[in-house]
Amino acid sequence: MVGPYRGLFSTPGVKGFVIAGFVGRIPMSMLGLGIILLIEALTDSFAMAGAVAATVNVSYAVAAPLTGRLVDRFGQARVIVPLTLAHGTALTGLMLCAEFGAPAWSLFATGVLAGASAVSLGSLVRARWSHLLAGSSRLHAAFSFESVADEVVFVGGPALVTALATMVNPYAGLIVALVCTIAGTLAFAMQRGTEPPVNRGERHSGSPITIPGVALLSCVFLAMGAVFGSVDLITVAFAEEHGAKPAAGLLLAAFAGGSLVSGLWYGARQWKLSLRSRFVRAIGVFAVGLTPIALIGDVRVMAPALFLAGLAISPTIITGYTLIERLVPARLLTEGMSWVSTSVGFGVALGAWAGGRLTDAFGASNAYGFSFACAILAVIIGVGGSAWLRTPVPQQ
Repeated sequence: MVGPYRGLFSTPGVKGFVIAGFVGRIPMSMLGLGIILLIEALTDSFAMAGAVAATVNVSYAVAAPLTGRLVDRFGQARVIVPLTLAHGTALTGLMLCAEFGAPAWSLFATGVLAGASAVSLGSLVRARWSHLLAGSSRLHAAFSFESVADEVVFVGGPALVTALATMVNPYAGLIVALVCTIAGTLAFAMQRGTEPPVNRGERHSGSPITIPGVALLSCVFLAMGAVFGSVDLITVAFAEEHGAKPAAGLLLAAFAGGSLVSGLWYGARQWKLSLRSRFVRAIGVFAVGLTPIALIGDVRVMAPALFLAGLAISPTIITGYTLIERLVPARLLTEGMSWVSTSVGFGVALGAWAGGRLTDAFGASNAYGFSFACAILAVIIGVGGSAWLRTPVPQQ
């Protein structure tokens, strides 16, 4: 299983941007959950916690394509350094507002700034791989490796932020996330040798979202993001309802753990099926895997159920990014990949908001039905529009 990944790191400079990119992405699994844990501890309301976390995600989702376009036009380092510093300032402001009991609107205001200035580092890392391995069959393994790296983050991040917020201090998780963001992103920006070149002679007209296949993928990932956002919040409430709130991080780690295992397996295989067929099958398995969690009322049983539910996540995301890479012109690739982040961000915001409302109204176990419904919606959209996912080049 390790074989296909060995040759990825022989190119000079790859190890540097991979390590920096990994550190900089650790907060992506900690930020939303850390905000939920902090605000819920202060207000005793999952609805308020979900609303603030949703505000951060919506702001991020709105800004991500613009950030991607700026990166395509001016280069990665020139854009992400000032954005990272702004993000750190805004997140610090949010924590200070919470600490000193500032009005609720201040939490939303600083949340908007924190989300809008967040960097989609995963898109930038994948853009570097696309630049270095353009036209190579190793790009499948590279994207698979990055998906596995994402899942490693999502396995460890929720458990870490939950432990810090519940056992150390409600602010501790967000502080660690802030340090990782600044250190990792700035170190990534310093890796200039692998940065994709800027096509200054070309006009950057149009947007990748006007490509039918990209629009379809964005809709599918919007629905999947709603699953992620709702499962995150509902699982915290589920653990609390059963008197095991510190276990929430471990439950979410199980969800990501299933995706990690499947990502390693998926990237190690040479596939004969088309990307389109793989994508449709993956989202179908994703929906089927989510069915049990809406029927379980025991924390001990929920962990393996979430592991099984996560098995289809990595294959779906890996294939989605590969489809973007095939469908979008190279000069717009970062923006094209950012639309995945935008869609997931909007979905996570919707899921966190709806999950909080439904949890407060009907309880966590019943609220999982919303997550399952969103997965079914992803299948309907993906299957119904799959004809737009035929790629213009042969499969490797």
